Amino acid sequence: MLAVKTIKSNSNIFRRAIWLMGNQFEISIVANDVIWAEERIANAINEINRIEKLLSAFSDSSNVTEINRNAGIQPVKVNPEIFWLIDRAIKISELTYGAFDITYFSGDKELISANNKTTKNATTFGNYQSVVLDDRAMTIFLKEEGMRISFAANSKGYAVDRAKYILQTQGVSSGVINAGGDLLTWGLQPDNQPWTVAAADPELQNVPYADLNISNMCIATAVNSDENVAITNKQVVKKINPKKGFQVSGIVSMSIISPSAELSGAMANPMITIGINAGLYLINKLNQIGCVVIDDHQRIYTSKGISITE
Repeated sequence: MLAVKTIKSNSNIFRRAIWLMGNQFEISIVANDVIWAEERIANAINEINRIEKLLSAFSDSSNVTEINRNAGIQPVKVNPEIFWLIDRAIKISELTYGAFDITYFSGDKELISANNKTTKNATTFGNYQSVVLDDRAMTIFLKEEGMRISFAANSKGYAVDRAKYILQTQGVSSGVINAGGDLLTWGLQPDNQPWTVAAADPELQNVPYADLNISNMCIATAVNSDENVAITNKQVVKKINPKKGFQVSGIVSMSIISPSAELSGAMANPMITIGINAGLYLINKLNQIGCVVIDDHQRIYTSKGISITE
């Protein structure tokens, strides 16, 4: 069931909040007419719903189900849209040394938590290197039996990018999509000022990077959760890298800025497990991407080209 809030306007900004893909979305566009704005936002919502259905692993007839069903058996011809989404995901896996991975194996896996206790996981970690892509035949092959793919880590970002594309092709020259705290913007505000983090989401006006210009960019933030975290004197200390089993640096939040919600969203969580120094080194080697890191001592680190006024 979709929970929808009535469209609201503030000056020339029209907003609608709706529950989609397990997240609270708020779509805001700059427009002059409420009926026109409602139609454009409705079309963007339809596109997000299309992406959710396309990437579902719960439909017997979906490409994702077919890929998983034929793991270790044979390649599966897929929709080009899914093929290239998987191709991009594999490239991000390579870029992050496997910290980002859309593959997994069914089964039980023991994890060592930060307090040295073992816990059971319903899945074991996958291996993106066992995904074979054939761009001529448009086929995907999972080489190992029991191997699976899931778009849980990158489907939201891709859906946001597609929604923006639909809005732009229908004449929306400026807007913001807030997908569970990840912000994608394009154009300028009604007063011709650039979108900042606080302007795109007033609830973030007190964060250290509230004045950061994010016009025509996406900023996605991952927060170090309590999962697999050691608690000492009520303070979060360290997090376990789930793939390697060792403690990673005390990052409280990692924000990735890039032109794509798919890329920003996919990179944010892996960068926490990579750590501050290695993460900054990696981001600084890339074009059109930046990051803001806050550690457990409230120190702020930024990649090159990003300046935060404290």
